[in-house]
Amino acid sequence: MRAGMTSSAGRNILFIATIAFFATPIVWLLLAPTKSTNQLSYLNPLAFGSLSQLGTTANNLLSYQNGIIWAWFFNSVWYTLVSVSIALVASIPAGYALAKFRFRGNTVILFVTLLTMIVPAAALILPLYLEMSAVGMVNTPWSVILPGTFYPFGVYMIYLFAKNAIPDSIIEAARLDGASEFGILMRIFVPLARPAIIMIAFFAIVGSWNSFFLPFIMLTSANLQTLQTGLQALVSATGALGGGNLSNIAIHAPEVAFATLLSILPILLVFLFAQKYLAAGQAAGAEKG
Repeated sequence: MRAGMTSSAGRNILFIATIAFFATPIVWLLLAPTKSTNQLSYLNPLAFGSLSQLGTTANNLLSYQNGIIWAWFFNSVWYTLVSVSIALVASIPAGYALAKFRFRGNTVILFVTLLTMIVPAAALILPLYLEMSAVGMVNTPWSVILPGTFYPFGVYMIYLFAKNAIPDSIIEAARLDGASEFGILMRIFVPLARPAIIMIAFFAIVGSWNSFFLPFIMLTSANLQTLQTGLQALVSATGALGGGNLSNIAIHAPEVAFATLLSILPILLVFLFAQKYLAAGQAAGAEKG
């Protein structure tokens, strides 16, 4: 009995230590904007500063270069929404066709789709840059949006869902009733595949929102930057994480922490909306209809 109690206590200690290890940086991030730069050096890292200091931190960040952070924020929003929308419009019919139609090259296309999923994104940056440069799209929003519409993961997930979770008998019955192929896709498949589509959209949104290397290479104008690349430029220009004394601009560690929270908030909201569909979408692709 003592051995069992010792084992249980050991597991509990390990569990608490693990939570503390991973939760401490998050708590620090939440509390850092409530303190001044000096307070960060002597106050308890997990202590709350003050609401007035939080207001000062927010004002320092949001007034930087006449509020350019809002331009970066809205750039990220519309780059993400447009690229994900086009990716879904392309991925849904592509994955459905690969699963439900037999045509020459079907297997080859599926193999190429799987192959492109394992190619590191960084390996494609140079050819993408050369391609965009050749058509004059470098330093335009489309140099970030169009590469984001290429989403083989979405094609493959739709393929799995259509293959395993949508019986062919449903489609054949619709055809016998005179439904067109486009009507079957939009009126039957898409409503049934909604959990899988939302799951795919969630991962596409996260990937597009957090993308850094592609916009960093493609965009040079400050007013076209995304939130991720803009914040990197802000930190580099002000020395906020290198002592904060490289300039007279009031951007220091508390402002960077507040900016980080702003960049996380949209993804958190998307997750709260999509969470009930994520488990359903993952399970649906693995079930046999």
